[in-house]
Amino acid sequence: MAYQRRRQHYYQRFRVVIPVFSAVAAALLFLFALLSFLAPSPVETNRMHLKRQHTTISFREDAAIEHPAFLVPRDGGKLGRDIWTSRNSEHFYGCSNSSNKFQKAQVITLPNRYLLIATSGGLNQQRTGITDAVVVARILNATLVVPKLDQRSFWKDSSNFSEIFDVDWFISHLSKDVKIIKQLPSKGRKPLSAYNMRVPRKCNERCYITRILPVIMKKHAVQLSKFDYRLANRLDTEYQKLRCRVNYHALKFTSPILGMGEKLVHWMRMRSKHYIALHLRFEPDMLAFSGCDYGGGEKEQKELGAIRRRWKTLHRSNPDRARRQGRCPLTPEEVGLMLRALGYGSDVHIYVASGEVYGGERTLAPLKELFPNYHSKETIATKEELQSFSSFSSRMAALDFIVCDESDVFVTNNNGNMAKILAGRRRYFGHKPTIRPNAKKLYRLFLNRRNMTWDVFASSVRNFQRGFMGEPKEVRPGRGGFHENPSTCICEDSTAKVEKNSGSRKHGKDSTTKRNASNDEPDVDNEAEWPEMDDDDDDQNDLADKGTFNETFSDYDAMNFEDPDLEEIISD
Repeated sequence: MAYQRRRQHYYQRFRVVIPVFSAVAAALLFLFALLSFLAPSPVETNRMHLKRQHTTISFREDAAIEHPAFLVPRDGGKLGRDIWTSRNSEHFYGCSNSSNKFQKAQVITLPNRYLLIATSGGLNQQRTGITDAVVVARILNATLVVPKLDQRSFWKDSSNFSEIFDVDWFISHLSKDVKIIKQLPSKGRKPLSAYNMRVPRKCNERCYITRILPVIMKKHAVQLSKFDYRLANRLDTEYQKLRCRVNYHALKFTSPILGMGEKLVHWMRMRSKHYIALHLRFEPDMLAFSGCDYGGGEKEQKELGAIRRRWKTLHRSNPDRARRQGRCPLTPEEVGLMLRALGYGSDVHIYVASGEVYGGERTLAPLKELFPNYHSKETIATKEELQSFSSFSSRMAALDFIVCDESDVFVTNNNGNMAKILAGRRRYFGHKPTIRPNAKKLYRLFLNRRNMTWDVFASSVRNFQRGFMGEPKEVRPGRGGFHENPSTCICEDSTAKVEKNSGSRKHGKDSTTKRNASNDEPDVDNEAEWPEMDDDDDDQNDLADKGTFNETFSDYDAMNFEDPDLEEIISD
């Protein structure tokens, strides 16, 4: 009986406690549910953490949630080398003086032979024509009349030669090489008239002697129209060195352009000891020509398609194929990621030379997030300071040319004339770093970057960019365009060469190979691009001898343009 009474007592007490436990459990469950509802998700928490600690970049606006971006270190990564100079560049220097065998202009120039040229395209395309015209005048033993600049092309710039270049310096500096005058002399009371004609592209010395010399001997004055890339890439050494004397010494901008350009450079230097200059080339016309896709969907296809329809000869190509072939400009975001992978941190100042960027601020936002210190001539100079230049495309291009040329690192996003000329000029004056994206390799990396860590991505970028950084001997002598690779005009210090050769024998490898192998990343086999061959080259078998050098050619050289405006948009 006593046992039953105790059992009943405990049972009654248990019945009283059960509701209490239930109430407490319900309250805890409710509280947990409330906290779960109010607290951010793990993905959102992680994203907030990334935003505080790192710069996060998404390729497309709708891709961030599906594929969270990897971390981009603010310092760009420690590479253990100087990212602002080229390796062994101190052993190389520009050398374009003529030999004793190169006779003076007063000796070889014959009377009643006058050569005139009409240039074509924008500033840098015209610059190649002016440089080549001096050599052609020398080949023909003729007097050169100061070249006419193209004032009717797509660029619609009314500037003449003396408004862009110092004409008196041009004439005097080349006086020992070629006789140059400002205008045709008069014949009696009438001015001498020039016979107009055109020569094929890449016409060599023999071509000019057989095609033009008989005409100039008969007519006395000949004007060659649309004079761009009308001289062969490969010439006699003396002619190549003359090209360099013209391009790198005789063609000097006028004082107003130089003065404003130097101000822009000074203002960039005031902001930082080093700066990068980027020739972005992400204008609507450029993208329409490329036929590539940039993640803008149907809206982008309609807009770029409408631009393409302006030219009957320009049809939409396969965007995936163009991307695989490396013919698509990198997006501003991709350029920024490439530079960060190469070791340039978020504190680096970057000067962007560009026209209207497709997509405007929305397109530029990822680049500016990677490099907040973003500048252009419009942001560092006032409208009043640029007023005398802003109505002339060539003068504005000249300002960008100066700032890019003076930069510690120059980055080009295409293979147009400005990129080529600056690459050659920077090689000639000390091999200052000039970065050209290895677009063939990088495109696959950008497509798959969500599936890898930053360290793997950055290491791959550095591997793929070997041979595309403007360092000595990246391009085999004589290959590529001469304006881009003026190898004839670049000499190597003899003492340094002896020391380097002895080091090569010690390691049993070529010095170039040794330098590449000493990098902090494993060596890779970069794809060599096809060299640009001249029409007059006899040995076509050179095409098979590609080696492992970075052979370059313009993305547009192979195109047969029927619309001159289209060619001028793309090439400059």
